[in-house]
Amino acid sequence: MTTNNRARTPLQQQADRFDLIVVGAGPGGYVAAIRAAQHGLRVAVVERGELGGVCSNVGCIPTKAMLHGADVAHEIATAGALGFSVGEVSFDISGLVDHSRQVVDQLTTGIRGLLDANGVEIIVGNATVPQKGRVKVEAAKSFRELHSDHIILATGARPRSIPGVEPDGDRVWTSTEALRPSSLPASLLIIGSGAIGAEFASLYRDLGTEVTLVESLPGILPAEDAEVSAFVAKQFLARGIDVRTSVTVVSVVADPSEETGGVTTTFTTSDGASHSVVTERVLVATGVTPNSEGLGLESLGAKLERGFVKTDQWCRTGVAGLYAIGDLAGGPCLAHKASHEAVLCVDHIVGESGVKPLDRNLVPGCTYSRPQVASIGLTEKQARDTGRELRVGRFDLAGNGKALALGEPVGFVKTVFDAGTGELLGAHLVGPAVTEMVQGFGVAHSLHATADDLAEVIFPHPTVSEAMHESVLDSLDRVIHWPPARTR
Repeated sequence: MTTNNRARTPLQQQADRFDLIVVGAGPGGYVAAIRAAQHGLRVAVVERGELGGVCSNVGCIPTKAMLHGADVAHEIATAGALGFSVGEVSFDISGLVDHSRQVVDQLTTGIRGLLDANGVEIIVGNATVPQKGRVKVEAAKSFRELHSDHIILATGARPRSIPGVEPDGDRVWTSTEALRPSSLPASLLIIGSGAIGAEFASLYRDLGTEVTLVESLPGILPAEDAEVSAFVAKQFLARGIDVRTSVTVVSVVADPSEETGGVTTTFTTSDGASHSVVTERVLVATGVTPNSEGLGLESLGAKLERGFVKTDQWCRTGVAGLYAIGDLAGGPCLAHKASHEAVLCVDHIVGESGVKPLDRNLVPGCTYSRPQVASIGLTEKQARDTGRELRVGRFDLAGNGKALALGEPVGFVKTVFDAGTGELLGAHLVGPAVTEMVQGFGVAHSLHATADDLAEVIFPHPTVSEAMHESVLDSLDRVIHWPPARTR
C-alpha cells in the first residue's frame, strides 16, 4: 500500500498518539475505553467488526431475545392449565429473528453513542501490534499507525470447531447460524452441552424442533455442580430432548444429494458401540477459541497457552505496556468477566487506589435454558476436595409459594458453607428467574457473609428468592418450609 510509506507530519503524528489504545470493542474493549475516558485519558478503540463484539451481535443478547420467543411458545402451549382456550397458532421464525436483530441494532447503536459521548475515537480496521507501543490498523483502503504506552487487547473469541467437523454455514452450524435460521429445522443435533449447547437445545425444543444433545463428558452442563447437571438432564429428557452423554463424535456428513437436510452424525458410546443419527441440521457448540493469531504477539514475547494470552492479576502480559482482557485472556469466557477485567485493568494503569484483582470464584455463571441455571463459587465436590468440613443446604422450589403460583415449582437452591467458619463457598440455583437472583449470593460472597449473617436477612414474600434464604436455613438445620432432614 502506497500510504504505508508516506511521511507523517508532526500534526498527524500527534493525532495518532493516545494515552490508551484498545483493540476490540466487545464487552471488555468498549468498557475499558469508556473507563479510561472517565479518567481523562485520550483513548482510541480499534474494531474490525461490529461494536459490541460477539456478546451483543451473535452471542448473549440475540440468544436471550430468541429465548424470550421460546418462553412465549411455552406459555402458549401451557395456557390451557390456566383456563385459556388457545386456537390454532402459527409461527414464522423470521419474525423472532427480526426481533433479535432489532435488539442488537439498538444496543450496538447505544454503544457507539456511549463511546462518542465519552470522546473515544473509534477506528475501523484490522489491528496488529508490530512492536511495543505501536498498533497498525489496516482497512480496505486505508492504513494508520497508532502510538501509546498502554495497549489493551480485547479481541475476544470465536466458536471452536472439532476435528473432522467443519461448519459450513448451511447445514452444519455454529451459534452464529443458529441465531439466524432461514427456517425452523424439523430436527437438530447439538454437539456440546455447555451453556451454549443447553440454551439452544432448550430454545429449539420449545419452538417444536426434535433435538438431540450429545456430550463427551458424563453429564451435561459439565462445569456445574453434579446435582444441577443431573437435574437439568432429567428435565430435558422429560421435555423430549434426546440427551446422550459420554459419547465421542466420529464424523458429521451432510448428504450432498439432499439440499434441505440429511446430516448424519456418527458417534461412539462409552461401551464402544457406534451410533448414527440423521437430522436436518447440526450445531457445533463445543466452546470458543481465542482470537490471538495475527496480532503479532509471539514476536513481542507474550506467552500463550492454547491460544489464550497468559496474564497476571492486573491483566499484564509480561510485555511492558501490553495488557489482555476478556476471552483472549482465558476463562471463564463470559461478558461480565471481560467488563470487570476492563475496569480493574484501566484503574490499575492509572494508579487508582483500592483496586482489587479478579476473584474468579466471584464470577457468576448463568444458563438461560428452561429451567434456568445459575451458580457462583465452588461446587460441592470442589469444596470437599479442599479438605474442608462442609455444611450444605438445599431447598426445593416445590416448597416455594411464588414458584407454585407461577406454575414452575421445578428446581432448587443449594448452598455450600465452610462448617467451621460459616463462609459461603458456593451457591447453585435451578429454576425460574434464578439468573436474576444469583448475584445476591455474589454480594454475600464478596462481603464474606456467613451462613448466620444470611440467615438474618429478610427476604420479601412471596418471591422465588425466598428459596435462597431457606437453603441457608437448611444448612443450619433451621429450614421452615420443608420437612427437617431427620424426617426426609
